Formats: sequence, C-alpha cells, structure tokens
Amino acid sequence: MTEKNTGSYEVIVIGGGPAGLSAALVLGRARRRTLVVDAGEPRNAPAAHMQGYLSRDGMPPAELLAVGREEIARYGVELVRDRAVDVSRGTDFAVALASGRHVHARRLVIATGLKDELPEVPGVAERFGRDVLHCPYCHGWEVRDQAFGVLATTALSVHQALMVSQWSKDVTFFLHEVAEPDLSDDDLRRLAAAGVKVVPGAVAGLVIEDDRLTGVRLADGTVHAREVVFTAPRAVPQIGLLQKLDADFQETPFGAYPVVDPTGLTSVPGVWAVGNAMGFSEQVINAAAGGYRAGAFINGELLMADLDATP
Repeated sequence: MTEKNTGSYEVIVIGGGPAGLSAALVLGRARRRTLVVDAGEPRNAPAAHMQGYLSRDGMPPAELLAVGREEIARYGVELVRDRAVDVSRGTDFAVALASGRHVHARRLVIATGLKDELPEVPGVAERFGRDVLHCPYCHGWEVRDQAFGVLATTALSVHQALMVSQWSKDVTFFLHEVAEPDLSDDDLRRLAAAGVKVVPGAVAGLVIEDDRLTGVRLADGTVHAREVVFTAPRAVPQIGLLQKLDADFQETPFGAYPVVDPTGLTSVPGVWAVGNAMGFSEQVINAAAGGYRAGAFINGELLMADLDATP
C-alpha cells in the first residue's frame, strides 16, 4: 500500500475555497503530503463573477476554483470531494469524513468558510447574486447609477446604505423590521447627507418582471420602483470542527470567530483557520493571501519541529 493510501498526511486542509486551495498550493510546492477535503459548497456560488482580485477581475468564481484545483494537483496534493464530520486531537489529528474514511495529519488548516442566511422576504433568496446583492465592492461597479434599495436586517444596515451611496445617488433605505428610533441622530444625519431616502414599514416582497427586479413591495401594498436591492445576510461561521477541538472564540457583530494570530494559528496548537472561517470580512483576495501565509508558516514550523526532534 502506498503512503498516499494509508490516510496519513502532514497537513489536512478542510475546505477547498480560495483560502484552502492557496494554503494547499504553498504546501504542495514545499513537498508536504497534503490532503484537501472539499464539500463543494462555496459561499460565492450564486455570483456569476468576482471582482477586485488583481489579474482575475471578472473571473467566474467556479473558474478560479477549477484552476486552483488543477494547480495543486501538479504538486501532488490530493483533493477529495467529501465532508469532514468529526475531528479529534491525540498524537496527531484524526479527521472523520462523511464517506466513512478516516484520515490523520500532523497539522490542520480549517477553511470551512461561512454560510449566508438571507432575510425571509419573498424573492430575496431567488435573486441573490443577481440583482439582490450584499457587497458593493464586489458588485457596485456593475450596477452603478441604478435605483438601489437597501433592505435593513439590523440597525447596522445603516452602514451598508451609506456605503452603496458611493455607487448610486438614488438609494432608498427600507427599514423593514428596524424601527426608526433604533437609528441614532448621527445615522439620520449621515443618511440625509448622503441623499438616502428612509422608508419605514415591513417589506412584503420583491417585484419581479421579465426575470428582473423592478420594485420593492411593502406590507401596506405600496411599491417602490427599484432595480437593485442590497441586503446584509446573517453570517453563520462554519466553526463546528474548531468547537470540537475546544478552540477559543471571540464574539463579533457578525458572529463568533476563532482567536488567531497573524498567521491564522488558533489557540489549538497545530490548527490554523483561514478565509471566512477566520473572519467575516475576508474577500476572495484576502482569503487567498491568508491561505498562502498559513501554508508558508506551517511548512517552516514542521521543518523546525523535525530538526529539533533529530537526535
């Protein structure tokens, strides 16, 4: 039986998005036996293109991942389409996969990302990634100067309404389930200064005509003509494996994320978290950079550990 088939690796990367693939690329090039476990559920799957990644601006996310998988394969990195369902720490790390396979490694990279929970407003989930958007840096240029709506999910949505006014001067802020008294005087002043119209009342649904968004319908039946809606999904970090390892977490306005050092090392020795498993605001380019940094540091750490263990 070959070493590859024994289920023993130097590093297992859990998550095959930009962060995980980037870490695996560095480790493969460093001649480390590396396994990537990819459940195949990228957060940005609804988006047709990604923007702001130097030299890859406008590339479909699926294409980036396909190229990344080809690149890591050149260096002997193994990738399996599977899901890690359990993990434990002993003399090494044991990872149980949904397929029933059990694999082991000296170091782990957790790149499991996060999931977006969208507001339960009819039309939002169906149009997400098309004309229902969440990130102006990702999509603002493509929809610039159109009629924007911003669907509030919390009082923090004020920030989103202010940000998108950089890309359109026709912005309507729908408070939805947020009460106007929840907005501070500074919020109201800034919204007015940005020319953002504030509309109270619950949103009942989006108006779709000829496969495009044309308006936002309130519960009282009023329809406001809009071409694009921005909203902030509730971020749900996929941190179950880190919880099983008793990692330390810190609460943020966007959920609980692991405490990490600048390389992504968690409070659990030998375990790194990268990409959206480490923080909410990691865009594709940041995630790839974080994966690279973790991979390089892990390689150096393994090298020194082996040298120190040499008699």
